Amino acid sequence: MATYVLVHGAWHGGWCWQRVVPLLRATGHQVFTPTLTGLGERSHLASPAIDLNTHIQDIVNVLAYEDLRQVILVGHSYGGMVVTGVSEQVAERLAHVVYLDAFAPQHGQALADLVAPQFRDEVQQQAQAAGGLLPPFPVEWYGVFVEADVRWVEPKLVPQPFKTLTTPVRLTNVAAAALPRTYIYCHNPAMGFFEPFAERAKAGKGWRYRELATGHDAMVTMPRELTALLLELA
Repeated sequence: MATYVLVHGAWHGGWCWQRVVPLLRATGHQVFTPTLTGLGERSHLASPAIDLNTHIQDIVNVLAYEDLRQVILVGHSYGGMVVTGVSEQVAERLAHVVYLDAFAPQHGQALADLVAPQFRDEVQQQAQAAGGLLPPFPVEWYGVFVEADVRWVEPKLVPQPFKTLTTPVRLTNVAAAALPRTYIYCHNPAMGFFEPFAERAKAGKGWRYRELATGHDAMVTMPRELTALLLELA
């Protein structure tokens, strides 16, 4: 039996894995889908003070309090920043780290450093106008177009604390750098942010590389195919 911890991306919550969880559990595996502070069902805790370190600690605490080891840790989108930071702190609890169409930062980088300056400036202005909480993008940005999926996803998207996007990660743990990693690139349609990370993973030592011909929210639009890729690691 493997243990999966699935970390959602910005504006989402643990709810977004609902179609994947039963498929993983049906094959006998243990699955956790924590929601990061201020998002999803924890949106009542939203605050401009929440940063990336808050969300890293959310997941570190899940691993510690549930006494989880040999974890397959999956980060979607912004969740790639989170799982990178978790790996730095508790590499000894992890077996594999998966980046699902996700940001894969290097030492000293924040998510804001990994997007085009013009885009960064635009979202910063939006967040400032909204009191430090960045409103969610239109659901179509995530590659969700089917009407039933839109009705499920759209009402659940909530503002993201902007400081989570400007906090850099510090990567000095040799054990974390040695962990096996997989990158899953969603390219149909491509969101536009993740090609550099996909290319780096394809060429990089220590990476497995996979693709899904679907949009960014693969857990919503292609859950069975995504589950099959995750089960390769069990």
